[in-house]
Amino acid sequence: MARLHSTSVSRSEVDRLREGFAGEVMETADPSYEESRAVFNAMVEDRPTVIAQCRTVEDVARAVGFARERGLEVSIRGGGHSVAGMALTNGGLVVDLRRMNAVRVDPDAMTADVGGGATMSHLDRATEPFGLATTGGRVSTTGVGGFVLGGGTGWLDRKFGLACDNLLGADVVTADGTQVRASAEENPELFWALHGGGGNFGVVTSLTLRLHPLPSVTAALLLWGSDAGPEVVRAYRDFMEQAPDEVGGGVLYLTGPPEDFVPEHLVGELACGVLVTYAGEEREGREAVRPMLELGHEGEMIAQMPYAELQCMLDDPPGLRNYWSAEYLGTVPDEAVDLFCAGAARMIVPSASQHVLFPQGGQVSRPDTDYPVPWRRAPWCVHPFGLWEDPADDERGRQWARDLRSDMLPWSIGAVYLNFIGNEGSERIVAGLGADNYRRLAEVKRRYDPDNIFHRNHNIKPA
Repeated sequence: MARLHSTSVSRSEVDRLREGFAGEVMETADPSYEESRAVFNAMVEDRPTVIAQCRTVEDVARAVGFARERGLEVSIRGGGHSVAGMALTNGGLVVDLRRMNAVRVDPDAMTADVGGGATMSHLDRATEPFGLATTGGRVSTTGVGGFVLGGGTGWLDRKFGLACDNLLGADVVTADGTQVRASAEENPELFWALHGGGGNFGVVTSLTLRLHPLPSVTAALLLWGSDAGPEVVRAYRDFMEQAPDEVGGGVLYLTGPPEDFVPEHLVGELACGVLVTYAGEEREGREAVRPMLELGHEGEMIAQMPYAELQCMLDDPPGLRNYWSAEYLGTVPDEAVDLFCAGAARMIVPSASQHVLFPQGGQVSRPDTDYPVPWRRAPWCVHPFGLWEDPADDERGRQWARDLRSDMLPWSIGAVYLNFIGNEGSERIVAGLGADNYRRLAEVKRRYDPDNIFHRNHNIKPA
């Protein structure tokens, strides 16, 4: 059994951790503590006793051992994007990987070795000079590690598969401080578990990812007034059923941004938008998006750019209050479209919130693998992505997301991408991984973390 969690540790003990530590060890009184503690979701107020900003694998092993020996709860921080704030612990120790963010690209092998604390921006900027890329998240600030280990869906997944499909190997520090390599040849069961099982099995200090040729992408953002939503969503649904793998994106309701291409009457108001991403040049992208262009939109932005620029263009602002959820759908009939569109009226406007319907398919659904990502078979995902400033809007924001999920349940497949949700109970975790997969994952957990030291995650309990 795991030890009871302590929040008490003496200054002298922390000083001993500092001795020979290549990174920096912070306590609550340190001047940079508050900045280091902050995560993407401003709702999260957990205050760790120690933040161990690691520079080396040895730092990671020492930090984990220090916490284990003193009964401190452990959390692992990469990008800090977990909506539930799982990168932090209240009173425990944070293994902070942000200084371990180096990316080494091998253009001949078409692979990248990525530090466990790297963000998508680190990865995308490193691969861009070689005209290479791999499936990343939908913004540049997401941590690569947590994203890949959770499965990883993004703008390029229909073309290149899920992020975990491109995982070739990982270096892991386990709960007892052992450093292991996981790949198809080494510790293959652990390697399998890292394709969706998250950070349950240890601290992933490095990942090796497969890269693909991608000199540039084309993005098209088209806007309509919210009243046009049902027609637009139906048209987008039908468009994606015939779209090639190069096409990604989504249809969404959002607050009209103050950009030159946005009509003045939509700025600050609820609008309906279609974002089409195309893995290729603008000429081909315009042809691919032609059915949506013919709908008669009110605002338009179409541009060819490096993939890294696309990712930065879509960054959502940090420091806001966040609540997200998702349902994965087997079909989106007209009745579902109507409910989806009606639910947008409950979203907080103006805000950075998005009321999204993402397509899957393409290479997401084709691989014949047994990875624990059962949600990959769904052709659609509804994703209420709530971001707002005022704490007075917290209940409204949560209820909007919950109501949208409830509206979509008749068409839900049950499985869900766990990176898209916060704490929604153990049944959702099992559903997100699949019941048979969960039992297998629990055996892996028992081998590598029998005391459940790494439980600040969508937790898999040891068998």
